[in-house]
Order: sequence, then structure tokens, then C-alpha cells
Amino acid sequence: MKEAYQPTILVDTEGLSREDWLDYRRQGIGGSDAAAVLGISPWRTARDLYYDKLGVVSVFDEDSSWVQLEVGHLLEPLVARIFEKKTGFKVYQRKSMFQHPAYPWMLADLDYLVELPDGGTAILEIKTCNYNAKDNWWYNGKEIVPIYYESQARHYMCVMNIDRVYFCCLYGNTEDEAIIRTLDRDMDYENELITLESAFWNDYVLAKNPPPYTEGGDLIMESLNRWLGPNEKDIPPTELDVSQYALVQRYMELQQQRGRCDTDKKAIESEMNRIKALIIAAMGRSSTAFYDCGDGGIRVTYNPVRKPGISKENLDRLKIVHPDIYDEFVTIQESRRFSIKQTKPLAA
Repeated sequence: MKEAYQPTILVDTEGLSREDWLDYRRQGIGGSDAAAVLGISPWRTARDLYYDKLGVVSVFDEDSSWVQLEVGHLLEPLVARIFEKKTGFKVYQRKSMFQHPAYPWMLADLDYLVELPDGGTAILEIKTCNYNAKDNWWYNGKEIVPIYYESQARHYMCVMNIDRVYFCCLYGNTEDEAIIRTLDRDMDYENELITLESAFWNDYVLAKNPPPYTEGGDLIMESLNRWLGPNEKDIPPTELDVSQYALVQRYMELQQQRGRCDTDKKAIESEMNRIKALIIAAMGRSSTAFYDCGDGGIRVTYNPVRKPGISKENLDRLKIVHPDIYDEFVTIQESRRFSIKQTKPLAA
């Protein structure tokens, strides 16, 4: 039987600065954090979330993604209007950050709420994506909600004690290029979510104990680059323990397998990337690590290679500010791309 409760309000967000909003978010786990806690986020690891909650490194890379964030923010009212037109439902906002009354570390900052015809209330989450990413809303021809957004929705339903979430995702520039999906409450999922989020908050964040890396190698490497920064040759070598040495041995075994195998190279390289990331995580900012096993040992190096270069942002700035220098020193390579697309038939 559904428990009767109402969420409490942590803070009113009307007029709240971005910095203050981020500070309040660090007081608990938000809906967009749930996927990282569950290990299903395509963008961040649980370790990233841990460092964000402690104020070490923010999970919001606003320097590189500010345009995407701004576009999403500006399009929210438009996508909400599309949802209203397509469904006939009325939507409205409550500009507050909510807390679960029993689990105050569970937070919710909603895009919109929906007035249902039966007098009930649902949640509306607004999403935007490019044309290719729209495929994530289908699986084998079946309409779905991507799992990382599903965890967000179920987190919100738990905090708000609301039984339905709608998603409206705009991937084009017409109202027909908008996807609408519905999720209803699942108490089994919700109870497991509470358990895992509680463990993350209490056993890691409050205990100041970094969670282990359980994600794929590429995501772990992005995380390490985010909070470790570049390796330095003058930092003393790291001494590996037995478990880390086992990872090194497994990596060398996979290297040999990759050389002999023609069919499973992709799976082997994926495992190698993950092991490599875990070893680098153990090394921290050191460029070398070693393990002494008595009759010999192993040495791992991860040396920085620095080459002069120019970022795309600075290259674009050079073209605007000093076009003469840009024209003299920047060369453009031309290539052609072959593509076939079905078009509308020509008029007779």
C-alpha cells in the first residue's frame, strides 16, 4: 500500500543564483545524480559524484558545455508548450528544491508539474537531443525511456510521492520532432534505489570514503582527467599492492590474447581499457608505479607527453582576431563525404 506523505521544501529556487543552487544540491542526491549512483550514467562515475558532493570538483563542466546547457534551458518553455499542445494537459512550475521527509538527502528540482484530467498530478521532465540521439528512446522497435533518465524519474516519484512522470524530448525544430514517454511508479525499483542511494550518501559521502570505480574504462579515464589533472614526473613512484598487481598481470595476459585472437579483439580491448584506468587511478598523479615480488618486479609508467598545439576555441578566436596570421599559417584539408538519403519525389 502506498504511504501517504508530502515532500518538504529545502529552498525556494526563484531568483536563486547558480552558485547557491549548486551548494544546495550538494546537500543531497538529486534526480540527475541517480544514474551515477547506480553505475548507469553515460556521463559521470560515482566517484565524480562523490567529489562533487564534497566540493572538490564539480560534475558540471560548464566551460565546455555552456552552450548546450543554455540551449536546453532556453528551449524548456517551448518543449513544455509542445507537450501541452500534444496532450491537452496543463503544465505549471513550482520553483523549489524538495526533500523526501524520511530521507532528507533525496532531493528533487523538477522541470514542470502536470494537471491530469482526473485531478491528479504528474511530473514533466523536459529533454533535448540531436537527431541521432533520438534513437536512444527506442529499443528493438519498442518505445522506451533511456535507463539513465528512468532512474531520474523514479527518484523524483519517490521524493514527491507522485505516481507518474512524463518525458518530452525535442530532437528537431518542429512539434512533430518531439518524443513523449510515460513512466508509472514501480515500488520495487524505488525501494532498491533508496537502499543504494542511502549507502552512497552514508558510506561514501558522509564517511568521506571514495566509492570504487565500477564503470567502463573510457568513463573512468574521463573522471581521472577531471579530478587528478596531468601526471607529473617528479612525483614519487606509487607502490602497488597485491590486488593492483593482479590487475597488471591480467592486463599483460590480455595483451598476449589480443595478439593471438582475431574475433574478440573489441571485448579484449574494452577490458584492457578498464584495467588500465583502474591502475592509473591507483597511481594518482604519479607517472610511475612498481610492484616488488621478491624475485623481480613490475614497473608501470604513465608518462606525460606534451606537444605544442592550439585548442579549437583558440583557433576560432585567432581566425576572428588575426585573420591574416590565420590565413598564412593554418592550412585547410579538403575531403568529400559520400551519402545517400531518400528524398521526397519530384513534382510532376
